[in-house]
Amino acid sequence: MVRSYSNDLRRNDQVKVIAGKDLNKVGRILRIVPGKHRIVVEGISMIKRHTRPNPSQNLKGGIIEREGSIHISNVMIFCSACNSPTRIGHQFLADGKKIRICRKCDASLDS
Repeated sequence: MVRSYSNDLRRNDQVKVIAGKDLNKVGRILRIVPGKHRIVVEGISMIKRHTRPNPSQNLKGGIIEREGSIHISNVMIFCSACNSPTRIGHQFLADGKKIRICRKCDASLDS
């Protein structure tokens, strides 16, 4: 059985790349593709796309560089409290709300 990490990571989370060509880079999650277990991270895995000009959408043609997707297993969430990548734990608050916590320093990862 494959564990789904799409519940643990959310948009705008800071993550650190732990494998691949962008090793040790830190970026913010822009988009999550849950069916394929992939995410798009700001400034990571840059690819070039050849685009055709489209005057109706005000797009210029040419070679555009943008972020490609990276597999979820190649990133770890970055805790701003202890300033290091960490695993995600879960904790229930007194009001019954479930939050994500850092496994290293027990700080909340939710804002």
